[in-house]
Amino acid sequence: MVFDFLKGEFIDVISWRDDSRDTMVWRFERRGNAIKYGAKLTVREGQAAVFVHEGQLADVFGPGLYMLETNNMPIMTTLQHWDHGFDSPFKSEIYFVNTTRFNDQKWGTKNPIMARDPEFGPVRLRAFGTYSMRVTDPGKFLTEIVGTDGEFTADEISFQIRNVILQEVSQVLAKSGIPVLDMAANTADLGRIVTQAIGPKIADYGLTIPEFYIENISLPEEVEKVLDKRTSIGIAGDLNRYMQFNAAEGIANPASGTGAMMGAGMAAGMGAAMAQTMGPWGSGGVAASASPPPPPPAAKLWHIAVNGETKGPFSEADLAAMAQSGGLSRASHVWTAGQDGWKAAGETELARLFAQVPPPAPAG
Repeated sequence: MVFDFLKGEFIDVISWRDDSRDTMVWRFERRGNAIKYGAKLTVREGQAAVFVHEGQLADVFGPGLYMLETNNMPIMTTLQHWDHGFDSPFKSEIYFVNTTRFNDQKWGTKNPIMARDPEFGPVRLRAFGTYSMRVTDPGKFLTEIVGTDGEFTADEISFQIRNVILQEVSQVLAKSGIPVLDMAANTADLGRIVTQAIGPKIADYGLTIPEFYIENISLPEEVEKVLDKRTSIGIAGDLNRYMQFNAAEGIANPASGTGAMMGAGMAAGMGAAMAQTMGPWGSGGVAASASPPPPPPAAKLWHIAVNGETKGPFSEADLAAMAQSGGLSRASHVWTAGQDGWKAAGETELARLFAQVPPPAPAG
């Protein structure tokens, strides 16, 4: 009678219905951890039940309805060394593991990733996206990650997974060699590379990453502003045609709300055209757009051959002084850049220097 009373105290129906969206592991709570041998165990789809006996991983049950007897608990039976009837209860912890996908997990770079872009040189990149994770090995996940936590949520493992993801994303982006402006077209390929790289490490946790997405790869804000200006300049390259089109639209649709604005635009365009036809001077006699004078030509430098040696370079002013003092004569050989070989000074443009040199004085 006492035994029957005690048997009535034991739990004989074991199951878990998950009402949350983020619980990955839940420990079945019962008084004294006493489980009646022959109890019913219900494991629903998307679940696994893990038995831990005296700190050791025992049996793992997939979806189904089980009577906890020796024929379906071989490991537990070995641990308990039962060799007689199995009416007595046993003490064991039971953890239910959610094996469905946990979707829309976020990841993103905390600090910029340094990369070398073939067009812009060294750049700083940021990236973010989403991923999904799923428990594929409940026993390994329980022993490696959960431990004795009675209720384990996705947030408790997502931080570690993000660290693994970011480490690999940094290496993939830095080594890809893909120009920044082309990365948006290659996010799918980059995502597959990252998934393959992190797969073995995630498997050590008893997990897998079924989906991994790179949603955006961006440059620093100040760099993006420069790119926007560059794009605007490219668009404004055909601004005249754009204004002509808008003016024509305004004339064809005078009732539209943009007629006045288009008329003003056309007037501005006509004014610009008139300014161009009036030439460099406006109606008030003021220069409309005085272009700067061209730069003066670079002065030539000359070299002189003296006793088989080259001396110089000399400016034309230097040579004029030498002609006055007799250091340079018409027969002196000179050369400047662009001249075809050495020539006598009197055969070059330097001949004008000797026009101011008086002839030798007459004998007294």
